[in-house]
Amino acid sequence: MRLASYRHGQREAWGIITEDEKVLDCSAVAPTLKAAIEQNQLSNLTPSSTELALSEVTLLPPIPHPEKIICIGVNYANRNAEYRDNSNEAAYPSVFMRTPDSLTGHNNPLIRPPESQQLDYEGEIVLVIGQGGRRIRQADAYQHIAGLTIMNEGTLRDWVRHAKFNVTQGKNFVHSGSLGPWMVTADQFNPQVYENMTVTTRVNGEVRQQDTTANMMFPFAYIIHYLSTFYLLKPGDIIATGTPNGAGARFNPPRYLVPGDIVEVEVAGVGILRNGIADESI
Repeated sequence: MRLASYRHGQREAWGIITEDEKVLDCSAVAPTLKAAIEQNQLSNLTPSSTELALSEVTLLPPIPHPEKIICIGVNYANRNAEYRDNSNEAAYPSVFMRTPDSLTGHNNPLIRPPESQQLDYEGEIVLVIGQGGRRIRQADAYQHIAGLTIMNEGTLRDWVRHAKFNVTQGKNFVHSGSLGPWMVTADQFNPQVYENMTVTTRVNGEVRQQDTTANMMFPFAYIIHYLSTFYLLKPGDIIATGTPNGAGARFNPPRYLVPGDIVEVEVAGVGILRNGIADESI
């Protein structure tokens, strides 16, 4: 089942996206998708009689206001090799965080700020936490997933190098990344699927990134286990699981995003997250 948060006119709501691209309002079940996850309502959804065409609404990030947006860095084995620094694969994941307003929704532009010309793409599979917890065992981790969505973990490359051991600045410019287009509920997946999912990033139709979760150094179950050691994971928390090699910074010369570009991140079984690029109006 595909669940989306959206805006129609001045009203924000959430609901089911049907196979024929209709939007069925579920706001009577719970005020937000996050609230529905918290209340364990996803298996008991009764939409209202309100029905809209998908083209009539503006899609928001599926969880517009998560408590936590946790990101995993350098998680595909060939991405580690891409750094060409002769380093061994990491023993533990690299972790950083983003703010909700650093992300926009499907079909909205990523914003290139005047402070940088180095806006880059990073296509990622995203876990949405359902049942929260601490010290979750790997064997139980999949039971804590409410669903999957997609992130373009947009990055200002020069700003991730502003300080030693710190990428926060380059990861949190307003609307520099995106999340969406919807969340596909966990009942559509199984462990075999989770462990061999393909993510592909295209810029203007050209494939720039493509890899499978089978090549992750830290798979989904381990990520949930590791993060829950120190975080109290809560319903609606967002975990971006890392990007394959092929980001624009890795080309010679680098191929950063410019206005007019269209970036698509596709995850098999989830959908396609699509965004243009625009300069910030100041």
